[in-house]
Amino acid sequence: MNASTSPTPPAHFIRTRIARELAQGLHERVITRFPPEPNGYLHIGHAKSIVLNFAMAAEFGGYTNLRFDDTNPEREEQRFIDSIKQDVAWLGYQWENECYASDYFETLYAYALHLIEHGLAYIDEQDAETIRQQRGTLTEPGRNSPFRERPIEENRDLFLRMRAGEFTDGAMVLRAKIDMAAANINLRDPVLYRIRREHHQRTGDDWCIYPSYDFAHGQSDAIEHITHSLCTLEFEDHRPLYDWLIEHLPVPSRPVQIEFSRLNMDFTVMSKRRLTRLVDEGFVAGWDDPRMPSIAGLRRRGFTPESIRNFCTEIGVTKSESIIPFGVLERNLRDDLNVRAPRRMAVLKPLKVVLTNFPEGQTEWVEVANHPQDSAMGTRRVPITREIFIEQDDFMEEAPKKFFRLKPGGEVRLRNAFIIRCDDLVRNGDGEIIELRCSFDESSRSGLPGAERKVKGTIHWVSAEHAVGAEVRLYDRLFNVPHPAGDKELDFVEHLNPESLEILSDARLEPGLEQARIGEFFQFERLGYFVPDPDATPQRPVFNRAVTLRDTWARLEAQMSAGS
Repeated sequence: MNASTSPTPPAHFIRTRIARELAQGLHERVITRFPPEPNGYLHIGHAKSIVLNFAMAAEFGGYTNLRFDDTNPEREEQRFIDSIKQDVAWLGYQWENECYASDYFETLYAYALHLIEHGLAYIDEQDAETIRQQRGTLTEPGRNSPFRERPIEENRDLFLRMRAGEFTDGAMVLRAKIDMAAANINLRDPVLYRIRREHHQRTGDDWCIYPSYDFAHGQSDAIEHITHSLCTLEFEDHRPLYDWLIEHLPVPSRPVQIEFSRLNMDFTVMSKRRLTRLVDEGFVAGWDDPRMPSIAGLRRRGFTPESIRNFCTEIGVTKSESIIPFGVLERNLRDDLNVRAPRRMAVLKPLKVVLTNFPEGQTEWVEVANHPQDSAMGTRRVPITREIFIEQDDFMEEAPKKFFRLKPGGEVRLRNAFIIRCDDLVRNGDGEIIELRCSFDESSRSGLPGAERKVKGTIHWVSAEHAVGAEVRLYDRLFNVPHPAGDKELDFVEHLNPESLEILSDARLEPGLEQARIGEFFQFERLGYFVPDPDATPQRPVFNRAVTLRDTWARLEAQMSAGS
């Protein structure tokens, strides 16, 4: 079952091709797979592949398998498998079968023997560096291995002994016998099996030889009767080998590989190696750091599955490499949360205001809509008292002409309440303003006949007596340049944005928000969209800003693009 709220996929070359093949009767239904390596966490680039594979299968009456390419036990862990399954399910997709390349180790081994017995593979006892040098270059053909013409029976005997564990790691490999002069280097007798004594998290110590990705990939597709193997463009040069193996092995089906451009985004990095470095060297707090492009990080930051699916659908599927602005992803989140997020009031940098003509010890309750356009969300009662908090940024002692918030002698409306005037300032011993003394206009209460009196500014507030203390984390771009990995002179970490995280430890929230649960989201009026962080407790709420109300980076990104 697939995520049902995603928009209909737009026309693109993969969709068009599949539709044509079905019309020609080449397939009864479409079967795809998402085949991650369980050696790390998924990121937004993987989300594009997930959405494409599940969407194509669902649209054309088929299904998608989740298959883990667990052929490199040295780097694979169960925690990565668990996180991948969590991420795919969170995005809203349910796979038909949970598969592993290791499920097919015996079959793949038999396929390797088939190639040997048909003179299409041989055991090479040269070391990896020698084999690499013999492969040649893009302009020079490769050179045959001295073991290339080894007799079939000898190759078979050595391969059986490789599996039996008679040889040390690296002592020999199994190579396909294709063409050392092929224009495509991937066809120059690629390695199919290596000796590697590593404990496998699923098969234990049953195997000491493991298939290469190129050998396991296509045959696993064929075993699962995958109709369309959808891959990113870096696998395009591998397709001739994929097809050669399918052609020369007794596989039960003939999948076709189709490539599309991978997702690249500005102000971040997508390389697993670079992301791992950010985590391992402590530049971020972990794979689920909300500044990371990992799905775990985006989830913790407050992105919704719907916003990510809609984003992946919007950017489309092409063969042309491009860089998508991070703001496009954020806009999809705004569009989603603007409709669904209930409104609340919060003050992130509080400044105390005393309403001098409000009765001491009295609490009034204001009836407020939870969403201005959705009456089905109902209303709530918000307390107002003699002492309230407003944002420090909503007051300026020496205000410019077009500053329409609070200033000495100026008036502003408290959202959902009444108009107040700033009459006096209270300073500490250092001359810093610590309190505003204000009066309110009784006739300007919302709903009263005099309430229509207009002032140019409206600000939010919370009751000082009832407000909940909280920590709020404001996240921004992880890097301060659009293409940090493209700098040839500086290490990409030199471009980390020192202001990518601002922690506000004295924020004040509207009462009730301390009970917010993980997965809930709110618009803090005038401030942005926020979600509870897993670090939160009822005694100490912690909220993350998922995205601002407006794209504050759009103009900067345009300027940077114009100057590049």
